[in-house]
Amino acid sequence: MGDHRTAPQGVNAALAEAASPTGRDPRPSADPVTIIALRHGKVTETRDAADLHGMLADGETRVWIDLADPSPDVVESIGASLGLHPLIAEDIIESNERAKVELVGDVIHAVMFVLTRQREMQTSEIDLVLGDRFLLSVHPGSWDPRSVHQLRIGIETILGQSADFLLWALLDGIVDGYFPILDAYADEIDEVQDDIIAEASKAALHRVFALKRDLIRLRHVIHPSREIFSRLTSREFALIGDAHLFYFRDVYDHLIRLSDEYDSLRELVAGALEVYLSTINNNLSAIMKRLTGVTVVLAGIAAVGGLFGMSEAPAAFSGSEGFGFWAITIGTLVVAGVVVVFLRWIDWI
Repeated sequence: MGDHRTAPQGVNAALAEAASPTGRDPRPSADPVTIIALRHGKVTETRDAADLHGMLADGETRVWIDLADPSPDVVESIGASLGLHPLIAEDIIESNERAKVELVGDVIHAVMFVLTRQREMQTSEIDLVLGDRFLLSVHPGSWDPRSVHQLRIGIETILGQSADFLLWALLDGIVDGYFPILDAYADEIDEVQDDIIAEASKAALHRVFALKRDLIRLRHVIHPSREIFSRLTSREFALIGDAHLFYFRDVYDHLIRLSDEYDSLRELVAGALEVYLSTINNNLSAIMKRLTGVTVVLAGIAAVGGLFGMSEAPAAFSGSEGFGFWAITIGTLVVAGVVVVFLRWIDWI
């Protein structure tokens, strides 16, 4: 499992600094460290990182170390207590990784993302480090790992199986959270399509491009996650027991379904954009037809008026113009009226 060293004396000071208003983590309350241990079927919980070394040293205790919004000092101290490679602590602190899984020494480091959506989609990085008898989880304070429904059977039951079973429970809970996000996007895409058909406005176009941006971010979460579970179910890692491979394969099946739904959503958004462009083109064609109809009416009147010329106007106003002038004038207006009626009938104006 690695060389477990005694927790540095500075770790508790680092925790106090992280919890203080002047520390790196501005939260005034809530200790960032929670340690849950299972020994001989009994669960104990502590927030004192100094207890971690003794828990792991007895060779029987299984431990879940949960860090919520920890400071870099806390991450490095806990990593040193667990004997983790410094690169793992560095990756956790940077918090700019893509979804991945890798074997570093004798531990597995997995990175997943929790999705939340209000006005726009937000991603929160979750780092999970699996050892022989421990699981380290590092996440933002906005996500509570104990809220996943897989833990409702009890942490003693989960840890009683093994640490990799706890890893499955958290990963499965994260992936289950993707389904309502995709369902919400499907409903919004349907709504946008209806709005575009009713009126191809600029606001609808902005929503289409916003959906395209969100789906691109969604792809960067779902597709790498498939690779994670493809490796976790390939018997590549000895820390994943054969008895639990089925559970990880079930999550892999969920991600395949999510990938298929994502492809459908991407096609629907592309279709919504095509509907918008088609609607704009149809509106432009309708405008051109109306302008053509008006031109036909005015051109006929202008042609007749041009033949007679403005020289006939004074005689017409003085009442000395002959019957022929008025007959042509009235006939022109009647023909123009007939053309208007005809163009209205064929929906050109």
